[in-house]
Amino acid sequence: MSASRLQGPALLRRRFLVGGAASVALLSAGGSVAERRPPRPLAAAPDPGTPATHRAHLVAAPRPLKLLGPGAPATPGWTYGDDPLTVIRARRGDTLEVRLENRLPEFTSIHWHGIRLPIAMDGVPYITQPPVQPGEGFDYRFALPDTGTFFFHPHCNTVEQVGRGLAGVLIVDGDAPAPYAADVLCLLRDWRIDEATGAFLDFQTAAGAAKAGTFGTLRTTGLGPAPTVAVPAGRDVRVRILNLDVTRVSQVGVIGAEAAVIAIDGNAVAPFPLIEWRMGPAMRLDVAVRAPGPGATASIVDYFAKEPVVLMTLVGEGAAPETATDFDPAPLYAPAMPEPDLRNAETLPFVFGSTAVAGTVRAPNGQVIDLGASLCLNTDSFWAINKQSWPERGHEFPPAPLAELQLGRSYVFELQNVTPHMHPIHLHGHTFKVLDSNKVDRPVHWADTVLLTPKERARIAFVADNPGRWMFHCHIIEHQDTGMMGYVTVA
Repeated sequence: MSASRLQGPALLRRRFLVGGAASVALLSAGGSVAERRPPRPLAAAPDPGTPATHRAHLVAAPRPLKLLGPGAPATPGWTYGDDPLTVIRARRGDTLEVRLENRLPEFTSIHWHGIRLPIAMDGVPYITQPPVQPGEGFDYRFALPDTGTFFFHPHCNTVEQVGRGLAGVLIVDGDAPAPYAADVLCLLRDWRIDEATGAFLDFQTAAGAAKAGTFGTLRTTGLGPAPTVAVPAGRDVRVRILNLDVTRVSQVGVIGAEAAVIAIDGNAVAPFPLIEWRMGPAMRLDVAVRAPGPGATASIVDYFAKEPVVLMTLVGEGAAPETATDFDPAPLYAPAMPEPDLRNAETLPFVFGSTAVAGTVRAPNGQVIDLGASLCLNTDSFWAINKQSWPERGHEFPPAPLAELQLGRSYVFELQNVTPHMHPIHLHGHTFKVLDSNKVDRPVHWADTVLLTPKERARIAFVADNPGRWMFHCHIIEHQDTGMMGYVTVA
């Protein structure tokens, strides 16, 4: 790897102290670890205190978006509110009550990505709840067991509904012993629009769905071009990077400042230097950045291109601290997940591959299903998990589960990608520990989505402590909608 990607003299010197021990890793697809010593364990979070109830009213409706700029044609977006960047904020232990009102021309729902919640609140039409029809509503109510950076989105006709703008951010506070000097959201996504008219293009193509996905024509951070954000000069700030796109994989890094990863998918890790980190759709990364000096700038970039693409620019504002200190970002509190018992865990294999021929589409009673009857049904079938492709029959007619898990037992899932494309694999209802890989050198960490690179084998582990039917799928939405989706049962 070139020196330019190590971003600055501090990282070139490979200096980074965490609890008195050096912890340095080159964390990119195919990367290697230069040096990694066991970091000091993260501290447990204190009791959050008396829980509160947070209420929100989300109205899913068509609303114009000025994605091409103030003087350009508007795009007919779908959003959850008049402010298209919907952000809900609460604290660990609090209860979230959300009323969804559907004013769209088709049914919808809300999946709360990454949240360990009861199955009835998971937001998958036909599997966990009835679809919310136009003119109807649904009430979501659940406690927030974990801190971190999460998001929410529909889970049917997802490629179009998210493609039109339906997505929001959920931040659960309580993971920081002391607040960072600033807390910045960096929301990454593409849009498939005709830049002359503002109209949407086809959200999915067969050629894209059968390969890496159908990419957008316009990249945005938030709802516009790469923004410049003022942050307190010379101080440590927190940047929450969310990949909200349905297709694009980004490889994020920071130019012009020291930076460290402090959380992955909302789950705290012992801080380690950010060199570059590959993020598939639905993945999140919390980064501590030493803000540049007064008037100076640093850039958050995507290296997964011929030249680095600037996603956001941070500019130092105000006076710098009088006394300079080494960059040693404050760690967050440890995730409070049940630890899997690896010695007694059952190991289950899952092979993510392609399928050439779709099966006959019939209901359990033998009746042939109308292929146009369901928004949750895609007539193309390109992908499979363990040679099983879904939703060939739509959500109304789920296939057999990929696995039947025993409540309270520990499991290791061996994930094998036998395709030439990347697949961000997401499990609902649980947070798993990413253990190891034959190709990518990652730290052991908690996550809800793991990016499988081509021909990679990775192992994840978790305790099956949440009863229900939990979706298990690729989060490149065209892959999900054309077969690479299933579910596991926990009972």
